[in-house]
Amino acid sequence: QVQLVESGGGLVQAGDSLRLSCAASGRTFSSYNMGWFRQAPGKEREFVATISISGNSDYADSVKGRFTISKDNRKNTVSLQMNNLIPEDTAVYYCTAGRSLLMTTRGMGDYWGQGTQVTVSK
Repeated sequence: QVQLVESGGGLVQAGDSLRLSCAASGRTFSSYNMGWFRQAPGKEREFVATISISGNSDYADSVKGRFTISKDNRKNTVSLQMNNLIPEDTAVYYCTAGRSLLMTTRGMGDYWGQGTQVTVSK
C-alpha cells in the first residue's frame, strides 16, 4: 500500500513558478513509476508528466520546456517544478504511482493522491 500526499499548490500570476511535491509512504517507493496528472474544471483528467523507475521522464506537449519532474528515492518524494505558468495550467494536480509505466502514463496508476489546487491568474 502506498499513500500519496501532494503539497505546494496555490494562487499565482501568469509567468510565475510553483513547485509541487508528493510525499509517498512505504518502503517500496523506488519500485514505482511516478506521475503527475491534472484536472481543470469541466474537463477530464489529463497527463502532465511521468518519471520512470530508472529516472526517464516524459511530458505532455503543453508543458514541455516549462515543467520538470524529479524524484528523490531517499526522501520518497516526487516533485513537479512548474515555470512560466499560464492560466491554462489552472487545475487540480494529482500525484500517481504505478508498477507499470505504460498504465501510469495512461492514467491508470495503482495509487493516487487527493490533489492540490493550482490557480494561475492573468
